[in-house]
Amino acid sequence: MTSLALLQMVSPALPVGAFSYSEGLEMLIQSGALQDEHGIEQWLAAELQRGALRFEAAALPDLAVDLRRWHHSADASARERVINLDGWLLAMREAEAVRTQQRQMGSSLLQLLKDMGHCLSEEHSLAWPAAWAWASVALQVPEREMVEGYLYGWVANQLSAAVRLVPLGPTRAQVLQQRLSPQIVDLAEQLSGLHPHDLWSGGVGASMAQLAHAELYSRLFRN
Repeated sequence: MTSLALLQMVSPALPVGAFSYSEGLEMLIQSGALQDEHGIEQWLAAELQRGALRFEAAALPDLAVDLRRWHHSADASARERVINLDGWLLAMREAEAVRTQQRQMGSSLLQLLKDMGHCLSEEHSLAWPAAWAWASVALQVPEREMVEGYLYGWVANQLSAAVRLVPLGPTRAQVLQQRLSPQIVDLAEQLSGLHPHDLWSGGVGASMAQLAHAELYSRLFRN
């Protein structure tokens, strides 16, 4: 059942609205910075290596532990740690559009979990990473699979956006997903036991693209 739960969490049918965001990818493609399959692959690989995504993935195990304590033991200190880390992760995203995305997707996932019978003992707004951690706790997804699934889902959503923006068909997108899978596994292993406060981010280009996305005259994706 654990594998089935993870498949459900990374499914493109998950009703959280991820398909409507490009996280700056649309800006990079319209500006000509990314134009083909090779460029998309290099960009995604660079974000996995150096982007803010690493903060969120590294935070998932701690979030999961404290969410479990919050839910099962009404642990006030665990609740405070979750809320503080949730806010810190949001603050690490420079673009308001991305912070709004994280809040909206987190809220949608929490509502879905509530409908499935997995409501937190005390309802509280959480952004996407913390909501993902709670989904993993509620559906009993192991720690490593939780982190790998988070990274895999991000790559899948970016490739879904790329298919609509560049000459990259669904078949080639699946090839890229498979090619990046070893890097996802390696990154999940590297992040094991690390706290996000001990990491650094070199995703300046992504942040600038996300900030500039609001200025596009015409766009397919939400800002």
